[in-house]
Amino acid sequence: MSSVLVSADKDSGVAVVTLNRPGRLNAIDLEMAGRLADVWRELRFDDTVRAVVLTGAGERAFCTGIDRDAVVPQPNSPFAQDDPLLGIGPKANDLWKPVVAAVRGMACGGAFYLLGEAEFIVADTTAAFFDPHTTYGMVSAYESVLMAQRVPYGEVARMALMGTAERISARRAYEVGLVSELAPEGGVLETATACASVIAGHPTEAVQGTVRALWAAGEAGRTQGVAQAPHLIALGNAAGERQARLFAERGRAYRLR
Repeated sequence: MSSVLVSADKDSGVAVVTLNRPGRLNAIDLEMAGRLADVWRELRFDDTVRAVVLTGAGERAFCTGIDRDAVVPQPNSPFAQDDPLLGIGPKANDLWKPVVAAVRGMACGGAFYLLGEAEFIVADTTAAFFDPHTTYGMVSAYESVLMAQRVPYGEVARMALMGTAERISARRAYEVGLVSELAPEGGVLETATACASVIAGHPTEAVQGTVRALWAAGEAGRTQGVAQAPHLIALGNAAGERQARLFAERGRAYRLR
């Protein structure tokens, strides 16, 4: 079974891209990372698809970031960092068709690489957002840069610094603008698809030009932030052994706000 499923409705012009590792809470391994990049590139050339819905399989999670079992060899230099998640988003693969994210359950850490490149997010009442990096001795760099384009600084800072001790509820995410609409439990895919169907019905060139203009509006700040990320990660990340220990010792309790 593929780690990423794609289904397209030629009548509506909407494709649904599904992260399909529910047994691993849709965590992204290297195979899934490569498959996501391939999917976005394929959709660039499919003129029958005019809008995309991105979701996760199962009820527990949209995506929980990179799979902790993924082995990512790194060069022995503080000036070079290989991050397999940098290429998983639609914008990273030059796709300017609108993407609506449909979130159910947990969305955390590396999930923000995907959510940060969606046009807007629809969530159901089970959704919860958090960033575990600091808890595990890791710098939240790329994730925080992308989220800072969407919600107020204080909310991004609190989420990144509180780590696993706190999760943002669907209601709070809606209140701060991270989520644009709340759907009833189990109804997020239907709600997101309805939005995408409306967008797909508009003239394609106007829609894609608007997506590109919106992305350009935050490009300068995003580019500067991302340029700093590799150095901050190299300086601030704990050694792998300590990260693993912190992960194993993490508390299970958290506050939902």
